[in-house]
Amino acid sequence: MYLLGIDLGTSSIKVSIVDSLTQKCVASAQCPEKEADIKSIQAGWAEQDPNDWWQHTQKAILKLKDLPNVNLKAIKAIGIAYQMHGLVVVDENQNVLRDSIIWCDSRSVEIGDKAFEEIGHEKSLQNLLNSPGNFTASKLAWVKLNEPEIYQQIDKIMLPGDFLAMMLTGDISTSISALSEGVFWDFAKNELSEDVMNYYQIDKNLIPKINPLFSIHGHLKEDIALLLGLSASIPVSYKSGDQPNNALSLNVLKPGEVAATAGTSGVIYGVSDTLTYDVKSRINTFAHVTYTKENPHTGVLLCINGTGSMYRWAKNNFAPNLSYHELNKLAETAPIGSNGLRVLPFGNGAERMLGNKYTGAQIVGINLNKHTQADIFRAVQEGIAFSFRYGLDIMRENGMQPNVIRAGKANLFLSEIFAQTFVDVTAVKLELYENDGSVGAAIGAGIGAGIFKNTEEAFSQHNVLSQIEPKNVDEYEKIYQDWKQLLIKELNNQK
Repeated sequence: MYLLGIDLGTSSIKVSIVDSLTQKCVASAQCPEKEADIKSIQAGWAEQDPNDWWQHTQKAILKLKDLPNVNLKAIKAIGIAYQMHGLVVVDENQNVLRDSIIWCDSRSVEIGDKAFEEIGHEKSLQNLLNSPGNFTASKLAWVKLNEPEIYQQIDKIMLPGDFLAMMLTGDISTSISALSEGVFWDFAKNELSEDVMNYYQIDKNLIPKINPLFSIHGHLKEDIALLLGLSASIPVSYKSGDQPNNALSLNVLKPGEVAATAGTSGVIYGVSDTLTYDVKSRINTFAHVTYTKENPHTGVLLCINGTGSMYRWAKNNFAPNLSYHELNKLAETAPIGSNGLRVLPFGNGAERMLGNKYTGAQIVGINLNKHTQADIFRAVQEGIAFSFRYGLDIMRENGMQPNVIRAGKANLFLSEIFAQTFVDVTAVKLELYENDGSVGAAIGAGIGAGIFKNTEEAFSQHNVLSQIEPKNVDEYEKIYQDWKQLLIKELNNQK
């Protein structure tokens, strides 16, 4: 029996088929092959066309259809993981009204900050567990204020994964987890937030029906099934934001367990059994995939916008003809500390952990007679690792004290030098797993459709690939403190 997982990422759509018996991926494909564009009409803006996501999803699934020994008719459930915090708006005929304002868009920061002040800091944090910030609710408020002719046509608002499920099934639904990541959910009252809806004057009818995250969100339409070579009426039985889904795929489900990822953005995500929040809203708390009223498991999320995007920028501008593997090997030839070169990787929009400030990415301390490509690429990886440490210290202030972090052996964690630097800088052991967002979505689909009896059965074949222990902690502590002072100086300049 097969499960299909779809990962709607910022860079591409990836799909995977998982064998429910072995929990192993038997085939995968992605579209586009090169990273998808982000539209930035103005500084701080970031948009993508949801119709492009749908076209890429179809093409990726059709690639699976063409692979040998793949029987798409054996797929019995579909799961979706997606880039968080985006806004999709459709009319009554399910037509997209405008491009999606995606997660790294900063245009609604001031709107969210004003809401934070007027709703009240204490009330926002105690009930929403976050500042409204530049999350989905504030993005919608921006549309209402600046594009009233579009706003008047909206029938339903969605997160990106809700949109993809709509295209597959014709049904529109959401979940508590999705609403919480949009900062629409009141955790204290366990209902849609009246404070947010009333403050922004948003009609509750714009919110789709709320389903459990692991449940049937609709069945595949016959015409779509015929087009893609799938069986009609397959259930879409799981929808989750990419970071809760990444935690699921790493079997990070219990309070105290922590996951990390370093793709386009970087994230540390820890599970808690309390309604915790940061008083400065530098980290954020959302409903985890296992959240229920009886067991309010939350995901405490630290997000860094400029991780993989920073490394991609460096590659494109300093060594476009080298592969990432070659860049990693080149970086290994530079010494710890990159001969004094320092990188602040914050060039992809306002950073929540920096108080929604935008410092821009910076390369500091260049010596034209000393520094080489190797120093640049090591400094970039070190700067990204330092940003993880800076954020982890905020999480530690809020009670998250991990002694091990789980991550998939993918993206930046494919780099041995980055993985070791991450461990040395954070002083926390790292466990690496075979892990993929689309595979996690497929496993989630199996849970939601009842193909797995429970999560223990779903992860019965989940084994660690390698463990990395700290070994250069003292040396990196001095370098990190030097980097931190540069960051603090730049943050002070932003005031």
